Amino acid sequence: MENFEHQDEEQLRAENDFLKMKIMLERGGDFDNAGENELPAEVENEFLKNVLEFEKQFEEHKTIKVFDKIGRPNHFKPVSEIADEKINEAWDELNNYLGEYDISLDVCSPNISCRELYRFTTEELFEYEMDDITIPGMMHGFIYDEFYPDPLYDNSVAAQDDCIRYILQKEPMQWTHHFRTQNLHFNDHFPLTIEELINLTDNFKNAYDDIEVDEIKTLETVVNEKYSFVAGSFQITATCDKNVYPLAGNWKVEFERDDESGYWYIIEVKIEGIDF
Repeated sequence: MENFEHQDEEQLRAENDFLKMKIMLERGGDFDNAGENELPAEVENEFLKNVLEFEKQFEEHKTIKVFDKIGRPNHFKPVSEIADEKINEAWDELNNYLGEYDISLDVCSPNISCRELYRFTTEELFEYEMDDITIPGMMHGFIYDEFYPDPLYDNSVAAQDDCIRYILQKEPMQWTHHFRTQNLHFNDHFPLTIEELINLTDNFKNAYDDIEVDEIKTLETVVNEKYSFVAGSFQITATCDKNVYPLAGNWKVEFERDDESGYWYIIEVKIEGIDF
């Protein structure tokens, strides 16, 4: 019995090597580091076959409406016919139904209600043309915010977590896609390129042995047609040669909306109590 199992595994590994070569030659796949986390032959075989099947279906460029993909259901009521006390239950039912067809709808902003998710799904997502690809275990994921961004939420997160935290923490500042690349204001420094802003923050970080971010709060977010700002407070503890320096103050991050892309870019950062 063990010999048969060994032979079956050897055959699977041989087939896997063939499939890898096929993917490398036809699809430009790279398996140079595959041996570092070696999978069981049966699992790897299924994965490789799914990769080839995905590529085949993707090249066919077939699309299908989400409504058709999920079997054209007729039992979901219009959102206007659902009472407030029933809307959470209705959304859960609809969301679970989507999952049965390997479709998910997620949302980042906490400001979006279950009623809006239900409305969006039945009135808009049902009509959306998606790639008609069916692979076992593969989910087709949609994000509500990509259709309807919420700048109040998005700018708050960008300001607090992707700007102020990146500037104040000890780790080097690397993630800067929210910033305009030039003509930046940073405290009393202007105009700056993004590289110059990074150098200023690195000089601040390098002056201390360690920086502990104790608290960063968002206190106010304002969004107008083309201008937005987020304001808050911070508390950090910096150490140098065993000396402890508690630093605290207010901060403000200003955004400007790009007309062409609709994207909000950081144009100015003010942080009180720190000389950058």
